[in-house]
Amino acid sequence: GSRSPPCPPSPVFSRSPCPQCAHANPCFPGSKCINTAPGFRCEPCPRGYRGNTVSGVGADYAKASKQVCTDIDECNDGNNGGCDPNSICTNTLGSYKCGPCKSGFVGNQTSGCIPQRSCSTPTSNPCDINGFCVFERNGEISCACNVGWAGNGNVCGQDTDLDGYPDEPLPCIDNNKHCKQDNCRLTPNSGQEDADNDGIGDQCDDDADGDGIKNVEDNCRLFPNKDQQNSDTDSFGDACDNCPNVPNNDQRDTDSNGEGDACDNDIDGDGIPNMLDNCPKVPNPLQTDRDEDSVGDACDSCPEMSNPTQTDMDSDLVGDICDTNEDSDGDGHQDTKDNCAEIPNSSQLDSDNDGLGDDCDNDDDNDGIPDYTAPGPDNCRLIPNPNQKDSDGNGVGDACEEDFDNDTVIDQLDVCPESAEVTLTDFRAYQTVILDPEGDAQIDPNWVVLNQGMEIVQTMNSDPGLAVGYTAFNGVDFEGTFHVNTVTDDDYAGFIFSYQDSASFYVVMWKQTEQTYWQATPFRAVAEPGLQLKVGAATLPCPPHPGAAQALPAGSP
Repeated sequence: GSRSPPCPPSPVFSRSPCPQCAHANPCFPGSKCINTAPGFRCEPCPRGYRGNTVSGVGADYAKASKQVCTDIDECNDGNNGGCDPNSICTNTLGSYKCGPCKSGFVGNQTSGCIPQRSCSTPTSNPCDINGFCVFERNGEISCACNVGWAGNGNVCGQDTDLDGYPDEPLPCIDNNKHCKQDNCRLTPNSGQEDADNDGIGDQCDDDADGDGIKNVEDNCRLFPNKDQQNSDTDSFGDACDNCPNVPNNDQRDTDSNGEGDACDNDIDGDGIPNMLDNCPKVPNPLQTDRDEDSVGDACDSCPEMSNPTQTDMDSDLVGDICDTNEDSDGDGHQDTKDNCAEIPNSSQLDSDNDGLGDDCDNDDDNDGIPDYTAPGPDNCRLIPNPNQKDSDGNGVGDACEEDFDNDTVIDQLDVCPESAEVTLTDFRAYQTVILDPEGDAQIDPNWVVLNQGMEIVQTMNSDPGLAVGYTAFNGVDFEGTFHVNTVTDDDYAGFIFSYQDSASFYVVMWKQTEQTYWQATPFRAVAEPGLQLKVGAATLPCPPHPGAAQALPAGSP
């Protein structure tokens, strides 16, 4: 029962079975000591430490030759310990901890730490001297060029025609398309279309398709056709005519199948032949018709009241028979059809489809978190996220961090980041409102849409008329370029906004020179040059007046 005496000093060649590990404890805590025959040895220093390796024979040697291991400072290993390079690394004994991003950086260890750009001082402003900062919802900023300049915002060059492309190429490192030189420096062409790939844009190329026939004489301006064959009597040659054997100067193709409406047996592409389709121009394969007036609900201006003629005198898309013109909140939607009858909400946006418009719904996404009141506000107002997870703590929930309205278009590219119904500027769908339906002295306006719907051109000297978009908006900031491509004509031209019906809209109209109308009756009309802002318009045919008033498309309210 007595304790074992300490081992006596052992000669180097002694084979004494004395266990030095137990009696001398020569190894660093965490390093295993292994008895050998004879002697002992220590395993290498544990992970997170560095030091010597020890082995030998005899208790005295073991006591005198302790293993020494020192902590490794992983945070100074040139790799920040494996943490994000721009984050805080904290060294601990035998290990380290990755912390938050360093000052001046935002993010986390998962998504990474990126520089926090700022416009607070000139030295921290990343934008070009001819650009400005755009503050994003998540706290980040981006850059854009001032009016009259084009580029990626970090680099901007002069843009004479204001179409978003610089006069000269810019040294942008991100290959942004708006840094490429404008192929029509003096003529706006936001799509940079170039049919013959000769480096000169179609809008300023005398022979846009390169077939040797000048545009003014070419019946297919953008399709090479030296033979100019034209089987029907319209203005389009067979090479570019979507109905080569049926005259159709409007070239309308509702279902975009390459076959013009004039010769397409199923104009809307819903599988129902035109002759049997109760909405031949609006897809409705179910052919639902609640009021049994032979006009399907999908295209019926009064789907619950029979109105086979679809008369709509004020062009507000509500048929006369059910148009009450009672609009308590004045937002352009009559009370019987308004999802927020007492609160103006022109867009009628209803993100959760509960029949209650977002502007009068306290929980737009129906996730149980109120939009603005306790226990809210909801950090993803349009996307259900009851857990309100916000990993980076920037006030924007993870569910909507990059795409607030969940329309699959990131906020930086989304023209309406808080409306899933609008992602891009698109004028391809519009209704034409004729303001002078009497007589045939001039034709109705002819609209040509370019650049995937982002540019629209009125080509004819016509009667006054409007091209009005179907998309409805609340109050928005809208900017664009208005260009009159002539120095000889003197008609009115302009654009409209806040359209509700043919008697309720605003028009910005411009006239180049003074003009006196050539007829003295019913009065001698004189038009002044310059810019005008007017409200409203007559619902009855207008008397003759100087020139024609044409308007670019604008979203109805």
